[in-house]
Amino acid sequence: MIAFGPVPSRRLGRSLGINNIPPKICTYSCVYCQLGRTIKMQADRRAFYQPDEILKDVERKVESTREVDESIDYLTFVPDGEPTLDTNLGHEIELLKPLGIRIAVITNASLIWHEDVREELMKTDWVSLKVDSTLEEVWHRINRPYRTLQLDSVLDGMLAFAKAYEGELATETMLVEGVNDGEENIRGIADFLVRLRPDQAYLSIPTRPPAENWAHPPNEETINRAFQILSEKVDHVEHLIGYEGSEFSFTGNVEEDLLSITAVHPMREDAVSEFLTRAEADWTVVHRLVAQDQLVETEYGGHQFYLRKLRRSSAD
Repeated sequence: MIAFGPVPSRRLGRSLGINNIPPKICTYSCVYCQLGRTIKMQADRRAFYQPDEILKDVERKVESTREVDESIDYLTFVPDGEPTLDTNLGHEIELLKPLGIRIAVITNASLIWHEDVREELMKTDWVSLKVDSTLEEVWHRINRPYRTLQLDSVLDGMLAFAKAYEGELATETMLVEGVNDGEENIRGIADFLVRLRPDQAYLSIPTRPPAENWAHPPNEETINRAFQILSEKVDHVEHLIGYEGSEFSFTGNVEEDLLSITAVHPMREDAVSEFLTRAEADWTVVHRLVAQDQLVETEYGGHQFYLRKLRRSSAD
């Protein structure tokens, strides 16, 4: 399933996700990733799906969503891996533009030092760049990058992109207790963001089950300290430390919608319950998907989550 949702986004309102990378191929293996450890790490760009296939699936989802009077604020490339690994990304963005919906890309920015990646991202309305650290040792500890990647190149690529980009630029910093929440790291990020000048700088914490069970969110005092340090130098700093809510969309097929959403966006138990109510279904469908090993139950932060079980990609 390529298109999923719409899902409630803390940054983009109601976002129709586009999963343009098979699970879970990425340039990073972040300790906090909600999808677990990276199955295949790579930094070379390649094609994964045919652009027309992506367009067709997005069109189908847009149509079914509109049929049930649901709104879509953004078409968002937020896949099971790093979206800029897709060499067809720019072409896919161009194909989707006639739908008349703003286009966003959430990227870890690891490949933004490539000129062609920057050019493709220029076509979007909104881009989010990951800035978890500007310190080499911390970057390796939290993001666990592919061996050929260089932090200096990544940071320089972000600056080059920000200087030319005409859309809305956001950054996101995910804070993990004892890893990148120290004052030195936060001040380094603040100094970099002064140069980057994003429209919005978000501070996040893990709110869903992470790849490593030791990846915990910092306490409130540490989060507030980070917020204050960034706010001293950067405009428009905002916390992203709350739960998104439960306004998931139902487009006609309960199993398909549950599996497509939870493939990239684990759902909390109360969100699943509300989703089932709106779909006029019951927990039987969830129990069946769990029994079939398609859906996984897991606990994090005192809440029960449901996420789709990842399969190893057959793509080489």
